[in-house]
Amino acid sequence: MRRFYVISNKYKDPDRENANYVAELLRQLGAECECQEYSDEKTGNYRYTNPDLIPQDIDCIIVLGGDGTLLQAAIDLNGLNIPLFGVNIGTLGFLTDTDMSGVKEALTSVVNGNYEIDCRMMIDGKVYRDDEVIYENTSLNDIVINRCGSLRVIDFDVIVNDEYLSSYSADGVIVSTATGSTAYSLSAGGPILQPNAQLIMVTPICPHSLNKRSIIFGADDVITITMNDDKRSIEERVASFDGDQFFNVITGDKIVISRSDKVSKFVKTNKASFLQRVRQKMM
Repeated sequence: MRRFYVISNKYKDPDRENANYVAELLRQLGAECECQEYSDEKTGNYRYTNPDLIPQDIDCIIVLGGDGTLLQAAIDLNGLNIPLFGVNIGTLGFLTDTDMSGVKEALTSVVNGNYEIDCRMMIDGKVYRDDEVIYENTSLNDIVINRCGSLRVIDFDVIVNDEYLSSYSADGVIVSTATGSTAYSLSAGGPILQPNAQLIMVTPICPHSLNKRSIIFGADDVITITMNDDKRSIEERVASFDGDQFFNVITGDKIVISRSDKVSKFVKTNKASFLQRVRQKMM
């Protein structure tokens, strides 16, 4: 890899100190590097990073931030088919490959070709109302249906491959990839999964029943969440995609979740095993 593009979270790197440091490191290693300019102007269908501003001959996009920044970049830039390299300047950093203390060694490995490409499964979510798609989006971590506003449970059915599974009264439900198993699903009591596993996991959030377990399905299974009548006058339910994009849902809506044709590609230089990283992050 010789041509790089740096994206930095402007709230975590307001003076661009980290972005400039990374760019200078790459130039010292004989590589070329451009940095994204901060802007509050949004002119296209993206979350935070405009893919139209990234040159076509870029080999790798370096993302400085936390897991949230890397998630946003993965969605915004997925159509470019350029691998992402995450550098943690945030908090947990499960998805990132290194932090600023190890960035020089990691970038040296990337420039010298000592890396792997880690492909991660993504999921598509479509909201149906009266049998028409009224909203759709893609997630790398998870799609969450939960309450908003007043503290009341919501009622929903879970259907798998057109076969009824169960009904729930709960705070909500998380449908996640294996990558998302270390995100919200983990906080809701779900298991930690090997992140490049091909599967879809359903985890209820604080269900009012004895059935509190996550259920793991195959990658090609289709999960449908049907919103039931909660017998209240105010519709206070929302579907969120990777915790960033939101869409209000009402009684009768169906959220159909399936494997996406898209995948996210991450550059991996860290030789630590998945279990080692879990131990480090969970201490």
